[in-house]
Amino acid sequence: MAFVSHNASAPRPLEGIRVLDFTRVLSGPHCTRMLSDLGAQVIKVEPPEGDLTRFAFPRVGSMSTYFAQQNIGKLNISLDLKQPEAIEIIKKLIAHTDVLVENYRGGVMEKLGIGYESLSALNPRLIYCSISGYGNTGPWKHRRAYATVVNAETGMTGLQARARNTFPTNDPHSHADVYTGMESAAAILAALFQRENTGHGQYIDVSMAQTMLYVNEHVQNELFEHDVPEDQIRSFQPGDYPILESKDGQQIVVSGHPAERGTFDLFVKAMKRPHMLEDPRFINVASRLANLSALQNELREWAKTMTAQEAEDVMAEAGLAMGVVRTMDELAHTEWAKERNVIIDADDRYGNSFRVPNSPWMFSGSDTGTRGIPKFRGEDNAAVLSELAGLSAEKIEELTQQGVLSIRLPK
Repeated sequence: MAFVSHNASAPRPLEGIRVLDFTRVLSGPHCTRMLSDLGAQVIKVEPPEGDLTRFAFPRVGSMSTYFAQQNIGKLNISLDLKQPEAIEIIKKLIAHTDVLVENYRGGVMEKLGIGYESLSALNPRLIYCSISGYGNTGPWKHRRAYATVVNAETGMTGLQARARNTFPTNDPHSHADVYTGMESAAAILAALFQRENTGHGQYIDVSMAQTMLYVNEHVQNELFEHDVPEDQIRSFQPGDYPILESKDGQQIVVSGHPAERGTFDLFVKAMKRPHMLEDPRFINVASRLANLSALQNELREWAKTMTAQEAEDVMAEAGLAMGVVRTMDELAHTEWAKERNVIIDADDRYGNSFRVPNSPWMFSGSDTGTRGIPKFRGEDNAAVLSELAGLSAEKIEELTQQGVLSIRLPK
């Protein structure tokens, strides 16, 4: 079947769903960007001090590209939730809301008077998703948590250090945030589906720490307390997969452990070095693991005789996947990226644009491409609050003067 890349003329899967977004930085904003790209109307509720990522660089005019990547396509209202009038506005919006997503520390939303029990009483169909470091139950529910902390607490930082035989360092990517955002979006979609059958919403509690255990394929190995046979590789160990340099100076990665039973034979086939099958250093898994450096050197010598494309061709023929170590910008300029519309231009609100990733899904009968523009704080106060909360233009202006509502547009 031929798929049209983000068919703009087709409907969106979540059209008609409205999301009230009380999230900031990354885990929650990534979740709600997914819902927005899938067609939901997402209304970001931003505090007067602004989302922390609005102050990140690079910036184009008054717009942070970090903020834009996670919040493009959302409407934006800004309220001071410490003021009772702001809470009353939120309660009016809840009557028109399908999903609420928040990623404050445990107890914050309840303290503000907009916890699940309070809001579900106003709208029993409400799906309320709370994202936090360690969940909203248990002894750690009040702990502060960012991705680097959760990565460390859940074993990823230590595992990477042991694989590289180095002192632990923080990963440059916020895995715990993004994975949790994805798992939260999946949970919300499941709850929306269940609501079709029951007519009732529900509360969803998603923990970043639990998510990191859930998405880490090596947890089962770390928890396994017994030995494994000598002729087996524990849990695949992709950290040992070779990174080589080709004749034309490119770094290439081959997906497969060279010491593994069966996979070793594929490497030998690709390299056309059958004598290695009889080499006592490589005669079985245990000997290959004991001589892994020597085996890696054989691969490095071979790679120097091939261009990257030649190496990929022979690896593919042998049944192994191979790729080039690229920068993200290099990938964005490939024919693959152009064909699939992987990168899009985001409006910088000053007549120019900057690049951000498009959504990754292609539906045969739906539009799921990223749409809209990144908004300034409080930019949609008037439009949203007049339509959904019934506030007049005079009332909106009065509440703005009182500091209940906040707006910051570029000069």
